Amino acid sequence: LGTGELAWRRIAPGPRTPGEVVAMVVTSAVLPPVAVWHWVTGFRRALRLADQPPTAAVDAVLFDRDGTLVNDVPYNGDPALVTPMPGAREALDRLRAAGVRLAVVSNQSGVARGLLTPSQVDAVNERVAELLGPFDAVLVCPHGAEEGCDCRKPEPGMVLKAAAALGVEPGRCAVVGDIGADIGAALAAGARPVLVPTALTRPEEVQTAPEVVPSLAAAVDLLIGVGP
Repeated sequence: LGTGELAWRRIAPGPRTPGEVVAMVVTSAVLPPVAVWHWVTGFRRALRLADQPPTAAVDAVLFDRDGTLVNDVPYNGDPALVTPMPGAREALDRLRAAGVRLAVVSNQSGVARGLLTPSQVDAVNERVAELLGPFDAVLVCPHGAEEGCDCRKPEPGMVLKAAAALGVEPGRCAVVGDIGADIGAALAAGARPVLVPTALTRPEEVQTAPEVVPSLAAAVDLLIGVGP
């Protein structure tokens, strides 16, 4: 009945010649199953795509450590004091599932000040990896602000070295941190900066950051294209 109605609606305007009537009847019979076939094919393809992890907007994410991945304990050299930030493990695992490479880029001026030893910094980083999963690279700047190195954030050196270690162009990296130095290092290196503020983040740092999100989960949503 539906095919007959379709055929009649196409025939009725005319000119109703025998050839046109035959053509309208035949094509009206063919159109519905062809349309259904295309719909089913598209629906099946959509189901397959839905099962795939989302495509990330970046190839690598470089995380600040203290205040971003773990609670900020000033000049911490004790692995027992390492406590992950809320949702950190879940956020990192989502990035891993999306094929995004991960690194840590951390200022540790306590080494230069004699408050930490390099081995203590390494021990804390190992504990971070135990709690949050493996990282593809871990970079640390042991220098003080007065040393004028190119690796201490907001200088770009550590971000550039991390990108090189991961085999990723800086422009395909994001830097996620909690203070303005993280944002400055990302911008200086040509990477994408994402600020996740804490109670210690200054208001002016929030105001000037190009992208600000309330949590690590929201940062991952942003970087793998989930949500509005």
